[in-house]
Amino acid sequence: MIFGLFKRKSGNIAIVERQYALLTAAARQPFLYTDLDVPDTVMGRFEMLSAILILYFRRTRGSARTGQEIAQEIVDAFFEDVDHSIRELGIGDAGVPKKMKKLAGMFYGRLESYAAALDRNDGEALAAALKRNFHPEVADGPTMEALAAYLFAAEAALTGVTEDVVEAGQLRVPPAGA
Repeated sequence: MIFGLFKRKSGNIAIVERQYALLTAAARQPFLYTDLDVPDTVMGRFEMLSAILILYFRRTRGSARTGQEIAQEIVDAFFEDVDHSIRELGIGDAGVPKKMKKLAGMFYGRLESYAAALDRNDGEALAAALKRNFHPEVADGPTMEALAAYLFAAEAALTGVTEDVVEAGQLRVPPAGA
């Protein structure tokens, strides 16, 4: 993956690449798709990466300046990755900005709803939001309670990670099903 191809390079590029790779690997754990009802589709992978990134951003919101700078660069890398992916799916240059605006709105909407549920320690609300986003077309779809429980556990584990790990781009999301 190539980051920053057309933008200024920061001194954090290696850290950002390493951290983004760890976050995407966490979102691609097979257990999420085989056991936690995450659809193995383009949108299912977008949803799962969004959920993992939200946990990461919640962890780094209280970080020192370096951690917050890296988090901002992770956001930029995520949207570069999304842009690249939708172009690979065949969306033409004229349609990319509209699609990107829609996906960015979806991401920030999820950030808001997941954060509200996590802040209230409300597993039922988080499961409902996950169900609504991961299975929008299925009225009687999976409950997503197990995924919600995993996200709560992962967030709890991330709060114990020290700043030096965050600043080095080595924050690892705990494995699902462990």
